[in-house]
Amino acid sequence: MEIPYNVELREDTGLYNSKLGIWLFLASEIMLFGGLFSAYILLRTGAPVWPPIGEHGSILHMLKETVPHATFNTVVLILSSVTMVMAWVSLKQKDLSKYKMYMGTTIVCAIIFLVVKYFEYSHKIHEGFIPSHDTYMALYFTLTGLHGLHIIGGIIVLTYFFGPGLSMWNAEPERFTNRIEVVGLYWHFVDLVWIFLFPTLYLLN
Repeated sequence: MEIPYNVELREDTGLYNSKLGIWLFLASEIMLFGGLFSAYILLRTGAPVWPPIGEHGSILHMLKETVPHATFNTVVLILSSVTMVMAWVSLKQKDLSKYKMYMGTTIVCAIIFLVVKYFEYSHKIHEGFIPSHDTYMALYFTLTGLHGLHIIGGIIVLTYFFGPGLSMWNAEPERFTNRIEVVGLYWHFVDLVWIFLFPTLYLLN
């Protein structure tokens, strides 16, 4: 039996099923990150010194050094959001070759973000700034680590629709286009979270 509302819109919501599902999922994600941001604000406002001074001193000097890397990553993620939109637009225009180009660029941007983050993590850990060092580092690794896991999850889904999942285009092009729109909504959310993380963790200390 065919599942209804994969392409056509529901009368009660005006959305097709997968789009309704992603909005419900993103609502839970907002609560997750919202709780973590709230914890950060409460702990910061209650601390006499921020970032706290731990065994290896304050992370403040290293944060200033990593601002350019974080700025670069911000630009990379914004670019990936643009290419994600262009991938969806290409499908609406039934231009599969442009879709592949833009989707491939989105995946490359995501990988670049993780590579830069890896070197940043390595540098901090090498200098002794690990999660147990102080409250700031615990929050830093929790927030950026959780965000990084969302990036990895996004890469897996994007790669699937760039590779084996592309077969849906031949049989059900409109349904495939809807799937890319849904993935795009998730990707924009992940990018938006970083837009909040960047000033919170790097600039406002």
